[in-house]
Amino acid sequence: MSRKLSRPSTGFTLVELVMIIVILGILSVVVMPKFWDNSTFQARGFADQVLATLRYAQKSAIAQHQNVCVSLTTTAIALKIIGTPPCTTNLNLPGAQSNSLTAPSGITLNPAISLTFDALGRASTTATIAISGVTPSITVEAETGYVHQ
Repeated sequence: MSRKLSRPSTGFTLVELVMIIVILGILSVVVMPKFWDNSTFQARGFADQVLATLRYAQKSAIAQHQNVCVSLTTTAIALKIIGTPPCTTNLNLPGAQSNSLTAPSGITLNPAISLTFDALGRASTTATIAISGVTPSITVEAETGYVHQ
């Protein structure tokens, strides 16, 4: 009786190699463009900064027992403390030498509004702020001053 020695298979078959090349081709077409276009990441980061800035404005108004004015343009957000005349003293952002935050190019805020947080943290008006490329919008509740997405 003769015995055949079977050798374990090593390497890949041609079908396996072709399938890997096809999968890599599909991934390169779908995924790779996202690595070079970082506008989504910039928009999300700016939205987080706007949210944090609005919350900081509310907390500063409560802590300092003063009204804090928030001015939103289509490309920036700025904070000031009520003085005489109103809204004259800059309220610098934490860790910054400035009271404003500017949007990266191509990213906009809508609408351009002004609102004020009073000493109890309440907002002067309800506001819904949309940032291009980001969902959901940021909402500021008038009754409580609650800032959320």
